Amino acid sequence: MSRYKAYPAYKDSGVEWLGDIPAHWVATRLKRVISKLESGISVNATDVPAQNGDIGVLKTSCVYTHSFRPSENKAVFQDEIHRVKCPVRNGEIIISRMNTPDLVGASALVECETKNLYLPDRLWQTESLSLFPKFVAYFMMANGFRAQISLAAEGASSSMQNIAKENYLAIHAAHPISCLEQERISDFLDHETAKIDALIERQQRLIELLKEKRQAVISHAVTKGLNPNAPMKDSGLEWLGEVPKHWGVTKFHYEIDLLEGPGILANDFFDEGVPLLRIQNIKNHFVSDEFKTFLSPSKVSSKWEHFRVSRGDLIISCSASTGLVSEVGENVVGAVPYTGLIRLRPRRNALTKDFIRHLVQSDLFFEQIKLLQSGSTIQHFGPYHLHQMYITLPPISEQEEIARAIRHKTARLDELIVAGNDQIELIKERRTALISAAVTGKIDVRGWQPAAA
Repeated sequence: MSRYKAYPAYKDSGVEWLGDIPAHWVATRLKRVISKLESGISVNATDVPAQNGDIGVLKTSCVYTHSFRPSENKAVFQDEIHRVKCPVRNGEIIISRMNTPDLVGASALVECETKNLYLPDRLWQTESLSLFPKFVAYFMMANGFRAQISLAAEGASSSMQNIAKENYLAIHAAHPISCLEQERISDFLDHETAKIDALIERQQRLIELLKEKRQAVISHAVTKGLNPNAPMKDSGLEWLGEVPKHWGVTKFHYEIDLLEGPGILANDFFDEGVPLLRIQNIKNHFVSDEFKTFLSPSKVSSKWEHFRVSRGDLIISCSASTGLVSEVGENVVGAVPYTGLIRLRPRRNALTKDFIRHLVQSDLFFEQIKLLQSGSTIQHFGPYHLHQMYITLPPISEQEEIARAIRHKTARLDELIVAGNDQIELIKERRTALISAAVTGKIDVRGWQPAAA
């Protein structure tokens, strides 16, 4: 922030988290800025977006990136259409009023004309903003504002929170009196965040290339082996082609025991008890023990005991795009995986744990998912798909050799991927810090002009 100057004079805002604000700014509560918050109602909808003018109801994920995504919606069933209310309007802000702690209060400005899109009961929409809408949208991204959301939110469990309308509208905001100044700040942030976003996008593309190279290394090893001169044979599967002559090819479920976690209602979630594994726990080599949701031990014992995980189990996500697989360590033994997560175990000594890990990270796995999902709009898989899939079956000694080779060849790629993700997080922090400084008056951008092209 050192290259930006401060305002010439400041005053105490009277609000602790805002601190001093420019002398000509005002601090007020959101209820003075937003004249009305309204929401839709819960309606039954399909799993696919509305198309060709059909009625759609937004999903809460439409605002997760602070950039409104109208494609994040579900088509409403015909017999429910008469119940929808609160159409999405250009120039207003959509807010998530109920979500996980990190996403409750997430918001985005609608900057496009929408047709036939409506709000569900978990989203609010501002009405008749008395300030420049984009300035308010940026203010809602500021670190201090997000902290106030966390203080105002409440919920029956740590996994899902909501914020009452009166508590939301009671949060303070600071702003210049002049709408022209608000617009200048917004223009500045549009320009600067666009440059930052472009940098993030370049970094993300680099990470994707590294991941593709990593997957290519794994895929070749688990389908062709390490010896380029090994005699080959037809696998009998057109999409797989040839495999080493001494390898077997068999059904996935013949050698791997698999079980998807149960569907559990939110009223069974507690703040202590038996840990529930969720997608957030399946991000690294080992399952994370940072649990936010727990189950009643007595109910687990009577209903879900057979789902509990053991040391060495592998857990994969049912999302066809993630490629996430984590191993159960001693610290998470006995936890229950949630629906959408599948537990994997070798059925006998014909497969090693590490080889299974690489199988489910390879093109051999993902290409079969694509084939089995042909024509489907649902981007998830489950036990039904896995029971139809095939895997390669090298000798155990060769599986161990392949696993060692993969670890060696992918170690540097993994380091670069981690470094790239860390860099993206630092860039995002800079982006948020810049927004926070501009919308709370810590930097003066009134004289800002975009650099000449």
